[in-house]
Amino acid sequence: MFDQPEDWLDRLNPAQREAVTHRGSPLLVVAGAGTGKTFTLACRVAHLLGEVAPERILLLTFTRRAAREMLRRAGRLMGGANTGRVWGGTFHAVANRILRLSGRPIGVHPDFTLLDSADAADLMNLIRGELDLGNRRRRFPKKDTLAAIYSRTVNSGEKLASVLETHFPWCADEADGIRRIFEAFVKRKRRQNVLDFDDLLLDWSELLRSSPSVHRVTGLFDHILVDEYQDTNALQADILSGLAARSEVMAVGDDAQAIYSFRSAMVR
Repeated sequence: MFDQPEDWLDRLNPAQREAVTHRGSPLLVVAGAGTGKTFTLACRVAHLLGEVAPERILLLTFTRRAAREMLRRAGRLMGGANTGRVWGGTFHAVANRILRLSGRPIGVHPDFTLLDSADAADLMNLIRGELDLGNRRRRFPKKDTLAAIYSRTVNSGEKLASVLETHFPWCADEADGIRRIFEAFVKRKRRQNVLDFDDLLLDWSELLRSSPSVHRVTGLFDHILVDEYQDTNALQADILSGLAARSEVMAVGDDAQAIYSFRSAMVR
């Protein structure tokens, strides 16, 4: 038995109802655990489904499972509506889809291969060996540390020297060698038509700044909804800023539940 629209609207408290029906400007919802943030977001999707085409809605969640569950709940609230055409998933999953559709203006070919974290670290290790940076008396960072440094540099938007000084001070003396590895790493990926997970966000952000394609990409969505906003990083925030030029954005989060600072997430 599916709910009727008036049923779930009546179950919302005044603050939730205001968030669900808000229009005309960006909206940040900050609420603690147990206050119904997820239900409110699902209701927002359901409410929008009654007004706009489903493919004009983008739902960004922390996991794919969360996106599927939220869309299932929204469909149920709307009497069993099909939510299959709503864009739902993680930042990385949506970036993967968009870059395959629209990445050519920035040199991303649609048939690119996606490197997982282990493969990306292995490629850095290969380059490390080719540059003979692992055969010194002084200990040089190994592949997992190199991958962590690279990821933090990309996602935080900080300069390499700053990242090393703040987060990897024991590697600061090897900045020149690390920079050489990263430069070769980027060139090799481009030459082989491969992207890693960090590239997905980096290239999506670049695509939003690319004048030949910016209107096509920013014009895909009328509404963008973001769950667990407290665990987004600077690069993800840049992407949302670019999309917000032509979309209404609603972000939901709880600053007390921020747990991914080690992945460059920042509450601010």
